[in-house]
Parts: sequence; structure tokens; C-alpha cells
Amino acid sequence: MSQEKETHQENKGTFYITTPIYYPSGKLHIGHTYTTVASDVMSRFKREMGYDVTFLTGTDEHGEKIQSTAKAQGMEPKAYVDQMVEDIKKIWESMEISYDIFIRTTDDIHKKGVQKIFQQLYDKGDIYKDEYEGWYCTPCESFWTETQLEEGHKCPDCRREAHITREEAYFFKLSKYQEPLMDYYEKHPEICLPESRKNEMLNNFLKPGLEDLCVSRTSFDWGIPVPFDEKHVIYVWLDALSNYITALGYGSEENPKAYHQYWPADVHLMAKEIVRFHTIIWPAMLMALELPLPKKVFGHGWILFGEDKMSKSKGNIVYPEPFIKRYGIDALKYFLLREFTFGQDGNFTNTLFLQRYNSDLANDLGNLVSRTVAMIEQYNEGIVPTEKQKEALDDELKTLAVSTADQVETLIDDLQFHEALESIWKIVRRSNKYIDETTPWILAKDENQKDRLDTVLKNLAESIRIVSILIKSFMGHTAAEIQQQLGLQESSESMTWEDAKIFDKIPAGTKVKKGEALFKRLKIEQEAKELAADNDAYAQKIQQASGGSKETKAVEEKTEEKEEQAEEKEEITIDDFAKIDLRVALVKEAEKHPKADRLLVLQLQVGEETRQVVSGIAQDYQPEDLVGKTVIYLQNLKPIKLRGIKSQGMIMAAEGDGKLGLLTVDKALPDGSSVS
Repeated sequence: MSQEKETHQENKGTFYITTPIYYPSGKLHIGHTYTTVASDVMSRFKREMGYDVTFLTGTDEHGEKIQSTAKAQGMEPKAYVDQMVEDIKKIWESMEISYDIFIRTTDDIHKKGVQKIFQQLYDKGDIYKDEYEGWYCTPCESFWTETQLEEGHKCPDCRREAHITREEAYFFKLSKYQEPLMDYYEKHPEICLPESRKNEMLNNFLKPGLEDLCVSRTSFDWGIPVPFDEKHVIYVWLDALSNYITALGYGSEENPKAYHQYWPADVHLMAKEIVRFHTIIWPAMLMALELPLPKKVFGHGWILFGEDKMSKSKGNIVYPEPFIKRYGIDALKYFLLREFTFGQDGNFTNTLFLQRYNSDLANDLGNLVSRTVAMIEQYNEGIVPTEKQKEALDDELKTLAVSTADQVETLIDDLQFHEALESIWKIVRRSNKYIDETTPWILAKDENQKDRLDTVLKNLAESIRIVSILIKSFMGHTAAEIQQQLGLQESSESMTWEDAKIFDKIPAGTKVKKGEALFKRLKIEQEAKELAADNDAYAQKIQQASGGSKETKAVEEKTEEKEEQAEEKEEITIDDFAKIDLRVALVKEAEKHPKADRLLVLQLQVGEETRQVVSGIAQDYQPEDLVGKTVIYLQNLKPIKLRGIKSQGMIMAAEGDGKLGLLTVDKALPDGSSVS
């Protein structure tokens, strides 16, 4: 869906932004579309600012999981991914995503580029053949050492169970680039944002040391063949990550000019779980190829549903289509980028969406436009008047309105979309307050106040015009409707970004055209029920369309079910409870885990014994806060290693509202005392 790169301003140069390429193993939900919505807004904004933008998205179509899912449906992998890609493109069309390139890893241009990259790295000596034996996570398609795994041999990325695998493979010398990467991080901190992600990469992966990376597989054949050894297929991360340059023609004779024009990327956007691949493996590959590194990599948080991660087995998947059908694409985009701090996890519920819709869109913006246009029609025959009688109150509104564009520009460049929208809404709220302060309906009753009334109406019209420019990248339909109601749809000279910095731009004699309400106020309780029913019906439709076979569902949800089975709690008897040995313990020492930011290593005094426990409480407690505390300790839990450090048991804590609280006793008892 290539977009024409038209701008109102002189070209400021190129801007290249990417989403990750999505794995087409199932229907995309709102959580999946978050990155793409943000990238779309940034692309539209940069085009508006006068940049030559290339916006890349696409699909990562190779690998063991795709092959297994296709087989379960009785399909060849290519036919399966063709079908899934068609569905994804329909979603992007419904969400009006303005991408310029849609890359598929099954495209010939990508295959040729990846094979050339593999050959270059092999010829340089940065790829070698060996045998791999170790832990492998199928959903993430990632290899792990035992020390990197979490309790129960769980993958540290997705928390699902890994399994032992052994096969011949080619390896990329990732370890060779540990020091160059650390040096690059120091000189270019924007390579990994926000700051919390960068610290995680440094402390959990780079500083402990990098191991060479498996970059080929022989246990399946759905992939790009290694150019000189066709029993191997090129493994996911070298294949997938290369798309950002192969899509521009790198390694191909077809269109190499685009690579030189747009690379390096200005921004790679993605969710936080794949930041490691984009800020360690991808930069190392580029270093080995002697190519420039991306300017910025940003990993945003997850969208949770009711503070829980969306999953099929939990039945809490939210799809964008029902929201778009009921409320329009602008309302959904506004909510996603206004409600959540970009970079942190956010909670999505239907009620939160509806409340934000009513308060910000219907009450604030919709009401402002409706009142202003109606008053101009009623009090001045629909003609936007000129300013005549000024007061100090006017300057406050004007100053706020014309100063906001620069703020919004900075905030969007910093990927702080929620703050950019909040800045715009300050104009909206101030304009509504201005109406209440100036009371145009009272001024209209006094012929001697006509000059003052004209000034008030003019100021309101100009404020709304500025708002329409500032929201255009976020809410294109709403911006166009506001301009139409203001009578400005044919007055493009008043609609550039620079025009948002000037207050008096509405041409003389402009006539307003009152239309339908931009956003109609909703009855939240009833609307929430209907919206939930629509989403459930849509989910059932998806299941029916995919065949809903037991075999397919088993493949798609196998790992998810494993994860969630552990969360199901069965009733136990008193005999079961008697097996648990809980003790009072005194925290003697506490320190941070050397390989994991969220883990603390505690030394506990339990009677005459000292026990070591590794606990995931670092986000809620500092080590120095724990020393001297009395805690409840599960003594007879089987010891395990967490990131290479032995943990002998577990301390007990309660969790609520995203916070942890350690359990203790309400009276002073000697350590080692039994808890029953």
C-alpha cells in the first residue's frame, strides 16, 4: 500500500522507520497493532514536516512453527503464509496504515539478499560450522544456555518451557562483537531506548558475555537455503533481521539505490520482548558487514487486558476491527497513543476506552467544535468574523495555541506520543474554558458587545484550526472534518505545520458548515456490554474461518496452554498442605543478581542454618531495605539455578495492583520457627 510522498514543505531529507516483521501464525490483535499504529503516526508526521519518508513493515514467514502449523492444516507453508499475509494486509488497510514497503521473507529480493549476507559473513570468517546441543524455545525460536533459563527450564523471554535439541549448525561469532557493542552503547546511547531497556541489555546480556549465535538449522527445511550447503536453512534471526536492508535492495541487483538513499534507519520500533535481538544481534551483524548501525531502536511496553497478557486460552483477546466498525479508526488510534506511556506497559479495557472516548473526544474536542461552529452560524450568519476588541484573556489562549506546535514536534521526535496528545488537548481544554469565561451567549444579547463577540468567535475558530493541524497525523479523518466544518477544506495555505504557529490564518469571509457531531457521547455501561459481545462474535468468526480444527488449535496454542496450566490451582487436602515446610527467616544479606536486574540474592538465617534464595523482587525492594527483615520462607522447595546462581527455596510474597509485598508475622519470633 505504497503512499505518495506529498508534503506542503520543502524536502528536509529522508526518514526511514520500521516495525518488526510480524510472524503470521495467527490473527493479529490490538497488542500486535500497537507498534504499527505508532509507526504510522510518526511516518505521517514526518511527511507533514517535509521529509521523504519510507515506512517499512512486513512478515517473517520462515521457521519450524510456521511449518508445523501449516502441516496441521494440511497446507504447504507458502500457501499458508500467503493466506495469513492477505489477512494482515486487510488489517493494515482497515487501520489505514500508510506503509511504503511490505517486505516478506519469502520475497525473492529478500532471499537473494540474505544469501549474500550469509556468504559475506562466512567468507570473512564470522560464520563457522559446528554442532549445537542445548536448550531451545520453539515459540521464540531462540537458543539458551542453562544459566540463562529460568526456573523449570523456562525461556527468559516468553516464560515457556524450552527443550533440549542437538544438530549440526552454522554459528555467527557474536562473542567477537561484545566489546565493540559495549563501546558503541557508551558513545551512542540512543541505540537502545528507553533507558530501562538499555540497562537490561547491558547488565543481563552484554556485560555477562555473549555466546556465538546459531544461524542455521537442519531439523526442518522451511527457510532460505545456505548458499553453499543446502541441507541447512538460514535460521530466523539472521534471516528476519536482514529484512531492514534487503527490502531496500541490499544484496540485490534490482534496487540497490534505495539502500544507499535511506539506510541507516532513523527508528526501529518494536515491543520490548524482541529488543535484545535488535540491539545486540542486529548491530553485531551490521558491524561484521561493515555497515552503518540504525540511529535509534525503541522498545515499547505491552498492552495488557485487565492487567493480564492477552491470550487465546484466557479468552481475553481484543481485536481492532470491532472498535473501528463502532467508533472509527481515529478513536482507536487516539486511545492507543494517549492512554499509555509509550515505553511502559499499559492496561486496555473496554471501559477505559469508552471513558476516554467520552471525556476527551466527545466532551472536550467534539463539544468544542460543535459549540463554536453553532455560535458562528447563530451570531454571525456563519461567517468567521475578524478580531476587533482584544482583552488580556485572549492573549493567554493565543500564546498557548501558537506555542504548542514546537512542543508537539519535539515530543513526537522523542516518541512520547501520549505527551504530544496531552499538549494538544491543553488547547482544547483551554478553548472550552475560554467559552465559559467569555460567555458569547451573553455578549450576543448586547449590541454594544458585537465587536467583543466577533473577537471571541474568531479566536475560537483559530484555536480549532490549529488543533486540526496538530492532530492530523494521529486523527486524519477528524482533522479533515474539523477543517470542513470551519469552511477550510479548500484553503490548504492555512493547513501546513508552520501555519499552526500563526494565529490569524483563516481567510476573510470564510463560511462555516455545521456537520454531524465528531464524536457522540456514549452510555458507557450499555456500550461496554455491546462492545464485548461484538468482540466475542468476531473472535468466533475468526475461529470458524480458520477451520477451528482440533489439530490446528493444538499447534497454535500448545506452548501457551503449557504456560497457563501452571497458573491453574487445584484444591488440595490437609495432607498436601502438610508437605509444605514454611519457616520464619531473617534476611542477613541481600545483593543484586549479577546477571538479572529483577532478581535479588538473599542470605537467610533459618535457625542454625544459612540458606541462599534468589527472588524476583528487585523492582519492589532495594537490597539494603531487606537486611534485618523477618520473612516467611518455603524451606523444602527443590533447589534450582536461576541465571547461574543456586536458590534454596522461596520467600513468600503477596501480589496486587502490580506490586509485591513480603509476608511476615505480627509478633517477634525466632528465626527457624515453623509456620502452620
